[in-house]
Amino acid sequence: MLKILYTLYYWLIAVPLFVAATILFSLLSIIFSLLGGKGVAYWCGKWWSLFSVYIFLCPVKVVGRENLPERKRPVVIMANHQGALDIFMIYGFIGKPFRWIMKASLKKVPFLGQACTMAGFIYVDEKDPTSIKDTLRDAQAVLSSGTSIAIFPEGHRTATGEVMRFKKGGFVMAHELSIPILPITLEGPYSALPKGKWQVRPTRLTMTIHPLYTISKEEPYPRNLVRAVQEVKEIIESPLQHE
Repeated sequence: MLKILYTLYYWLIAVPLFVAATILFSLLSIIFSLLGGKGVAYWCGKWWSLFSVYIFLCPVKVVGRENLPERKRPVVIMANHQGALDIFMIYGFIGKPFRWIMKASLKKVPFLGQACTMAGFIYVDEKDPTSIKDTLRDAQAVLSSGTSIAIFPEGHRTATGEVMRFKKGGFVMAHELSIPILPITLEGPYSALPKGKWQVRPTRLTMTIHPLYTISKEEPYPRNLVRAVQEVKEIIESPLQHE
């Protein structure tokens, strides 16, 4: 009975509210970005994310807030990619302005794609080598200006719940600019909304913020980069071992 009631709530109330909120906050973000307020656009995304997880009945627990660096210190935020709710967790609860590196295909999403573009988010098309080079250049420009970026080093959502192989692009940026990595572990989004599913299941979500990781400059390149990829992946996977 509860399952039927939730299904009715989800499709008749939660989804329409989510769509309405997405349009509203996207429009606000676009307007503020046009007026030169990209910082305000970040807060639009934050409140949209908070609203979304709560209407889908997916409360978020944050562990390790003490590991967050000061707001003005740029970092490369890296997290495992379990599902669509990952974005809401990071955006809503990290408490630190940043810009996403996201798939170029998201540009086509009505309202949301335009809002992300106006807010200065960075796009990548993995099928186009030229796009990847442009992405690295744009991300380095953002980091050099003192703004953090967020990236899913796996590149796309897991289909099994397991953490997949990490790509090295974000690590190259962190190494070249001597900017620390902020590893984050997300637990629960895969159970709440596995890849290929459309109905969110009420799930308690946990976001674990780990201490900053700095790529060694003493070890020769690219050996230090290979080590960093391995160690950051192990850090992110560590809270998932008990599952």
